[in-house]
Amino acid sequence: MASPELVHRPSTRGIGAVWGAALVMGIAVAIWAPDARLMMWMLLALSGSFVLAFAIQLWGGQAAGFIQRVALSVVGALVILGVTSLIVGLVRLADAAAG
Repeated sequence: MASPELVHRPSTRGIGAVWGAALVMGIAVAIWAPDARLMMWMLLALSGSFVLAFAIQLWGGQAAGFIQRVALSVVGALVILGVTSLIVGLVRLADAAAG
């Protein structure tokens, strides 16, 4: 008889993939987005991360812990994109103050 799973451990591969995609999207937005549209593109990157998180977790086909995995993926992407936008804002502010 197999012992039941007492604590659910979320699969980190899907979560890490969403975080990596958020980092890549954040860097791409920081490089190529114009100043006037930077936050719109960051929001689109977050939306893409949200859709990607759902797609990856649904593709995995594991029902146990689905909400936790999606929430962890999206919150991590939000933090990554927030830090990215903070760094971009500070760099552009310093650039504007210097010249």
